[in-house]
Amino acid sequence: MKRWLWMTLRLSIGLAALVVAILILARAWVVLRARKFIVSAANAPPERVAIVFGAGLWADGSPTPILQDRVATAARLYFQGRAEKLLFSGDNRFIYYNEPEAMRRYALKLGVPNEAIVLDYAGRRTYDTCYRAKAIFGVKKALLVTQKFHLARAIYTCRTLGLDVRGVPADLRRYPTTPYIFWNLREFLATSRAIVDLHITHPTPVLGKYEPIFPED
Repeated sequence: MKRWLWMTLRLSIGLAALVVAILILARAWVVLRARKFIVSAANAPPERVAIVFGAGLWADGSPTPILQDRVATAARLYFQGRAEKLLFSGDNRFIYYNEPEAMRRYALKLGVPNEAIVLDYAGRRTYDTCYRAKAIFGVKKALLVTQKFHLARAIYTCRTLGLDVRGVPADLRRYPTTPYIFWNLREFLATSRAIVDLHITHPTPVLGKYEPIFPED
């Protein structure tokens, strides 16, 4: 019995080590593939659209600090003439949870005109946001706005789905240590899932009527 328990323990440890190795390698591969497409806000090439990813709301419906920074970075790109339209993509499945609208309100406070804002209410995941940007809003090229911990996966996902994108980091402050560690660790799992979605399962997100941001393109 003791020998059987010891073999089971060794097998469990070996499988756990294999899973961890796969997660680390997947994350490293995506980071390396995306690295050359990351630019600062000051050096970002002018594009017609900047895609901003949702990042959670407080209980009162206001944007969290990381979401505020994403919107503020996108606003900076707009005022610098590096983005003509801002596509705010987030989750709106629940009656009191509306990420795109919260992003819009915050952008308006920063001085972004309403006519420069486009809302995607079904950007539930990074994969969905990238997929819908092309399939629903007709986006072919864009700047992606999100924090560094998320940027590589966002770039890799959008580029694999056929969008020509550059990523702009939105880290405008020092974030609390515990959540920041959690966000980075979460990326290992999220990155592996993205690879599976992009290369194996190819899920189709919630779609709808084709509404190109620039109909003339």
